Amino acid sequence: MATRILIVDDHALLREGIKHILSEYPDLVVAGEADNGLDALAKLHAENWDIVVLDMSMPGKSGIELIKQIKSEKPKLPILILSMYKEDSYAVRVLKAGASGYLCKDNAELQLVHAIRKVAKGGLFVSPTVAENLAVEMLTGTPDAPAHTLLSDREYQIFLSIAHGKGITDIAHELNLSVKTVSTHKTRLMRKMNFANVAELIHYTIKQGLITEEDGG
Repeated sequence: MATRILIVDDHALLREGIKHILSEYPDLVVAGEADNGLDALAKLHAENWDIVVLDMSMPGKSGIELIKQIKSEKPKLPILILSMYKEDSYAVRVLKAGASGYLCKDNAELQLVHAIRKVAKGGLFVSPTVAENLAVEMLTGTPDAPAHTLLSDREYQIFLSIAHGKGITDIAHELNLSVKTVSTHKTRLMRKMNFANVAELIHYTIKQGLITEEDGG
């Protein structure tokens, strides 16, 4: 029986690209699509799925928040994250939230089929670097963990958005939050990270390899 896949991504072009890649494999069927978190949850409630291929960044409910809600309602449903963020940026966080795999969009064409098959069968799909980071954290408790790992999931989400050059208003709209709430999170994370300004934040993310210099503008 073919694996029924639900693709959740707000970019129609990317959804078409995934469908094109998978069209050559009869055992993998894209049986549904959603372009936002609420639509995804509705489709999850309406039908049975074997795996969800989920984008990290969408308007409204997305990212860690959406992963946790899906897993609370469908604990056995495997989730593969397909993200524009490098593995070092988010992978450990999404795995802790309940996802079974993390694939950077840059590598999707080469690894997508293998990742979907592995996750759908109950396995984990992560890069060797992420696997090493998870092992180190489990064994040592990461006493010398980088400062950004101490941020809450929401703070970290906003932290990366700021690093990518997005303004407070844009972030608020994207996350379906008030400008005041985003500003409060920004103030808190800047204090936690001991940054005097956004330039320091961007410099830190580049130094840590969370974004490239091109991403930071």
